[in-house]
Amino acid sequence: MKKLIILGLFFFISLYASAQKLTISGTVKDAENGEALIGVNVFDKKNQKGAITNNFGFFSYSTFDSAIQLVVSYVGYEAKVVDLTLAKDTLLTIELAPSGLLKEVVIEGERSDPIQESTQMGSIQVPLREIKNLPALMGEVDIFKVIQLLPGVQSGAEGASGLYVRGGSPDQNLVLLDGVPVYNASHLFGFFSVFNDGAINNVELIKGGFPARFGGRLSSVVDITMKEGNMKEFQGEGSIGLIASKITVEGPIKQDKTSFLFSGRRTYLDLIARPIIRRQTGGDEDVGYFFYDLNAKVNHIFNSRNRLYLSFYGGEDKAYSNFNSTYEHTDGIVESRERAGLGWGNRIAAVRWNRIFNERLFANFTGTFTRYRFNVFSDYQDTYSPFQGGAPVEEFYTSTYFSGIRDVAIKADFDFIPNPDHYIRWGAALIGHRFSPGVFVSREDNSPEIVEGATPSDSEEFSAYVEDDFSVGDRFKFNVGAHFSGLMTESKTYTSFQPRLSARYLLNEQSSLKLSYVQMAQFVHLLTNAGLGLPTDLWVPSTDQIGPQESWQLAVGYFRKLGYGLEFSVEGYYKDMQGVVEYEDGASFLNTTSDWQDKVTTGEGRSYGVEFLLQKKIGKTTGWIGYTLAKTERRFDEINFGEWFPFRYDRRHDISVTAVHQLSDRIDLSGTWVFGTGNYITIPTLRYEYASPSLMDIGINFHKEKKWGKRTWNVSIYNLYSRKNPFYMDISYNYETQRNQLRQFSLFPIVPSASYRFTF
Repeated sequence: MKKLIILGLFFFISLYASAQKLTISGTVKDAENGEALIGVNVFDKKNQKGAITNNFGFFSYSTFDSAIQLVVSYVGYEAKVVDLTLAKDTLLTIELAPSGLLKEVVIEGERSDPIQESTQMGSIQVPLREIKNLPALMGEVDIFKVIQLLPGVQSGAEGASGLYVRGGSPDQNLVLLDGVPVYNASHLFGFFSVFNDGAINNVELIKGGFPARFGGRLSSVVDITMKEGNMKEFQGEGSIGLIASKITVEGPIKQDKTSFLFSGRRTYLDLIARPIIRRQTGGDEDVGYFFYDLNAKVNHIFNSRNRLYLSFYGGEDKAYSNFNSTYEHTDGIVESRERAGLGWGNRIAAVRWNRIFNERLFANFTGTFTRYRFNVFSDYQDTYSPFQGGAPVEEFYTSTYFSGIRDVAIKADFDFIPNPDHYIRWGAALIGHRFSPGVFVSREDNSPEIVEGATPSDSEEFSAYVEDDFSVGDRFKFNVGAHFSGLMTESKTYTSFQPRLSARYLLNEQSSLKLSYVQMAQFVHLLTNAGLGLPTDLWVPSTDQIGPQESWQLAVGYFRKLGYGLEFSVEGYYKDMQGVVEYEDGASFLNTTSDWQDKVTTGEGRSYGVEFLLQKKIGKTTGWIGYTLAKTERRFDEINFGEWFPFRYDRRHDISVTAVHQLSDRIDLSGTWVFGTGNYITIPTLRYEYASPSLMDIGINFHKEKKWGKRTWNVSIYNLYSRKNPFYMDISYNYETQRNQLRQFSLFPIVPSASYRFTF
């Protein structure tokens, strides 16, 4: 409480001190489509200070000078110089034109906000332009697979889109789409993520040094922002791949006033396989699988100070099997019908109102809805018709298993920039959860319906935060804040106070040292059956019996700008986790007759390591080299005799190399190479380490301008040297040696693919 009072006093002192200054504020946009640009540098050459645009393109800069020159610069765009003579506070709209090449703009005396300047640690902006040019599995570009190539992040298994960040579990990642949590971010049993690159504007990964405005998870934040829709003209892009096609269309409803975005994607594995399967089964059986995604957004500008956004996402996976047959049986005919399948999907909606109250105060008010649902169903029906006539006799059985989570939330966020040395944020949120952690419903013939499993439960989560990013002198910069959150269940209320601190010391203009300490709390849990390979995970709340997860993380790092567009960083961290949840030995979601709380155990985890990253963001050759040396362990009283054991995806060494090289305006080459030591599994009598996984992918893009737009052919090869990486292990019996043996199953050999992309 004392810390909040001190921060509040500091806020009002800063407000008073800024009263005599003149303020320039506004929005920076893409000149071609009106899209807000995130992270743009707005730099005052005379005073060697500046501002950075937020997630909505807003910036604010205050000065005592009446005549100033601002340099506005952003990677991939032509820099713009704005000369101003000020008599009062000024609100601007600045448009930047994209450059033909990701080149570095050098302006004498400019000090922007590169890697060594900011207080933020463990944060990486994922370059969308490179994502589209990297090799793609089966022609499908995937944001999560690019994130997996960054140090400190693992996939868990080859081909999978899961994220294991600094020893954390998938449920410890806060995945946000336009500020709305996404509870299941995978398609095709985990091989692709739900995010269509054509609808995405910006992606940021935060794995440490979390600012106070983020909370609710322990390990990472993946903040994904959708495009706003082109305000200037109609345009589109799409692709046709081996297993899926997608299209994105955007444009003005009213030019420079209202815009829309629509994006859709669907696989056609079922359409390809259906005729083959029906031919082999004589037309009696129909088996298929597909997934789809739909993104939509409307963006309306009321005036220079007010803007409204409406956004929607819907996606679903469906796997099904239908079998019909007719046959004679003694003195009648039997018509038999069997159906089975499973499906899972998300529905997300958000309404956001941006308000610029004055040149220093920006606000964002949001209302959100998110729902994740999983279900498995099976049923059969036999109809017996006697030859001698009479009423048909029917027998049937139907069963459904479903689980899910639904959230309705409201939140308010404020950005206040009293002067260039302070950036203050505060806000609050309220979330209403409804959990349905596994219900099994069955019915046979005319018998009553049987319902087993947990009944839905409600809980309310609340949070508030305040933070200030401020400078002390020329070398020190701090981000100090606090996040307060809690959960109200039917009979108990949990609360958590989480201090956050990040500090930067500038060694010189090219390098700095950084330190961060954060505490985090998480009130929702994910129960996972690791061996099933299906999205059968159950989202459950903290209860009287099962408390929240909590963690603290300490990190230190060295950051340096090397020139030629190169940036280098090394970060060391230690993370301690309490209250992590795991199924007890032998327990699973399939047993719906007992309460899930009786099938789990809580324990602790720890993870520590060091991460190296060398990244090149500009020039004809871009990419990065990452290396991670880490160790992560878990301990539960009811598992492994209460001793520490390696976490499921503990990986000691992990190396990734990613590169994109532009040979010419029409051709570019790309490649990725990954090598890591093996993961651990536990079998009845010993611990075994997987073989070290290794992977190399290459790709080439052929671009060509057409009268109607631009087309690109992408040819990729996944797993170039066809290494048999382990997907999972199993115990089988060898009849020759008459002994059990451990068998490795691999998923993907060398996989060539091609896709056709187009923009218009």
